[in-house]
Amino acid sequence: MNPFDSTLQRSFPTLMVPTREPVAPMAAAGERLLVAGNGVFLEILRPWLRIIRRISSYAVSTAIPYGVVEEATELLCGRVPPELIRTFAEQARAACPNETGAWIVWHPETKAFRLVRVVVLSLDRASLRYDRPQLADGEVLVADCHSHGHFAAGFSHQDDEDDVFDVKFAVVLGRCNTAQMDVALRLCAKGIFERSNNIPASWLDAVGDTNDYAAT
Repeated sequence: MNPFDSTLQRSFPTLMVPTREPVAPMAAAGERLLVAGNGVFLEILRPWLRIIRRISSYAVSTAIPYGVVEEATELLCGRVPPELIRTFAEQARAACPNETGAWIVWHPETKAFRLVRVVVLSLDRASLRYDRPQLADGEVLVADCHSHGHFAAGFSHQDDEDDVFDVKFAVVLGRCNTAQMDVALRLCAKGIFERSNNIPASWLDAVGDTNDYAAT
């Protein structure tokens, strides 16, 4: 095999799932394919997250002599502090009607979260272009947050293009000129987008304005 393909396959290996023993855990952060009797699965490991998702099923009934895999989600970093959502909501309210953005990052050794503003390249009422912020050694991205100014929270085609290669939560705050903002949340995992319809109650409390902000 040529060196280029060899390097690619080492960085993104494929594992045939055994039938009589568990799959060996991943030794380091990365991705791999699991070929199982019930489909092909993508496994992703990050310091803050481990997920397994089925990305393909078999179109014919050929017997596949491999073990079965179940989808899984392990949030290794624990709960994202609602205080950071509140801080970003204050940032979004102050920037309205323009958009703004920030990252919530986590350090695996200290277990500390923090909010980091993105480096804004251009912005207006309907778009935001930004560069990734500089993180401290060891910090990893957990949630990529941006606001929609006066508009409702949601995910656009441009958001899909921006998020397709990332592993993160994406958070959008909308109607930032009202007393209770909209919140949109999804998990992004290498082209997998899973929209959540269950926003944590603590997040909804965090994006409400305690100062009775008057809608404009």
